[in-house]
Amino acid sequence: MIMMYQRYCQRAIAGKEHYQGLNGYANRRLDRCVFGDDKPACKNCPVHCYQPAKREEMKEIMRWADPRMLWRHPVLAILHMVDARRSVPELPERFRPKKQTRG
Repeated sequence: MIMMYQRYCQRAIAGKEHYQGLNGYANRRLDRCVFGDDKPACKNCPVHCYQPAKREEMKEIMRWADPRMLWRHPVLAILHMVDARRSVPELPERFRPKKQTRG
């Protein structure tokens, strides 16, 4: 979606290196996700692992690219829509806040 945005969106102002870096950043975030393979769609996720500026940029890219994905990559678009409807799994035990006891 990022490369599609870079190539075809008139609002894409940064150079190719910027979008390659953003794609690398997104891949690193996915690799380090606390949910692993059970990861929900980012918009439904209780853990926001993106930096605020990059998160806003990704939102803009997704808003532009989501409807266009149906024409360019219909199977991927449908899989993405199904994935977005999955329920959010419970946060893994090791990442839950520790309960404080009163004493």
